[in-house]
Amino acid sequence: MSPWIERQAAFIDHAVRAMGRRRAHQIGLWLVYTLLVFLLASVMLFAHALRHEARQLLRDAPELVVQRMEGGRHALLSADHLERLRGIRGVGQLFPRLWGYHYDPISRANYTLMTPHDDPPPPGRMIIGAGIARVRGLAVGDLFSLKGGDGHSRSLTVQGTFSSASELISSDLILMNEADLRPLLGIPEGWYTDLALTVAQPREVGKVAEKVLQRLPEARPILRAELLRTYHALFDWREGILLTLLSVVLLAFVILVWDKASGLGAEERREIGILKAIGWQTGEVLAMKLWEGTILSLSAFLVGYVLAYVHIFVAPAPLLAAMLKGWAVLYPAFVLPPRVDGLQVLTLFFFTVFPFIAAMMIPAWKAAVTDPDAVMR
Repeated sequence: MSPWIERQAAFIDHAVRAMGRRRAHQIGLWLVYTLLVFLLASVMLFAHALRHEARQLLRDAPELVVQRMEGGRHALLSADHLERLRGIRGVGQLFPRLWGYHYDPISRANYTLMTPHDDPPPPGRMIIGAGIARVRGLAVGDLFSLKGGDGHSRSLTVQGTFSSASELISSDLILMNEADLRPLLGIPEGWYTDLALTVAQPREVGKVAEKVLQRLPEARPILRAELLRTYHALFDWREGILLTLLSVVLLAFVILVWDKASGLGAEERREIGILKAIGWQTGEVLAMKLWEGTILSLSAFLVGYVLAYVHIFVAPAPLLAAMLKGWAVLYPAFVLPPRVDGLQVLTLFFFTVFPFIAAMMIPAWKAAVTDPDAVMR
């Protein structure tokens, strides 16, 4: 073993023994530090994982959705509007969509009713989201009654439920046949909620949107990229609110760092004075204090981050789900696939570990360059 490694091993051994002599203080410090890293890492991991899931879910969405505006509000589109948009160069497919919302007074939740353009359920049957199945206690084969806008209730048979993997977007979703959906929403034949367009070249989406506006001035084109930016902005906003709510913990950490930087305790100063008196050099004292700060901060960071990882991707996120998922009643129950951003980890490491180590080294350096007799007195 090289002399340098032996010296560092001796410094680590002395640092561990010194921390053991101040066990109560060090444990309290370590717990506060770990809690801070756990909370910050939980928020960052959850928001990053949700952003990634949003990108994955919108990957198969149509590149362009066209809505008609009337009086500044979303209005229905007719078959005539559909014909006016046919033949636009660059458009792969153009298909009308039929969907709407339904308020359920029993669960006090809004359901999204929709007819898929391909492979819809047969008349009299529906496919429901897992959140609806949980709230209403429904299973395959059960009857589910929905009251339409005309005041009449219609009972449909549950044909199936969506898998938990899609619950982020399907928790409150009901798919049904067009023949069942039109009476429920009060949409007459030949009218649709909006139009979906697929574009062969993603770089031409903006140009296609311009052509849509030329043919249908009252239209509002919605690009898939805009939806993704909206999701990101929403998650950024909610992440910011959570971080603001954690400002008390951040303030505690700032006070902790400030306390460390303001000076050493009498016992620590006396220990440094004794080390200097028996022949330790200033560099050796600083090396020992550096190892002490590194052991405490690095262990707290690793434990806090691992706990945050388990909290988000195993638990899953019971402390943050209600805030970041955003459902009012039907909270989706799903496990996010583990997603870790290396830059995010480095940023959190830089802003939590380095300030703490620097706060420990400054007063230690001041004590180490002072006359040992003065320090001990």
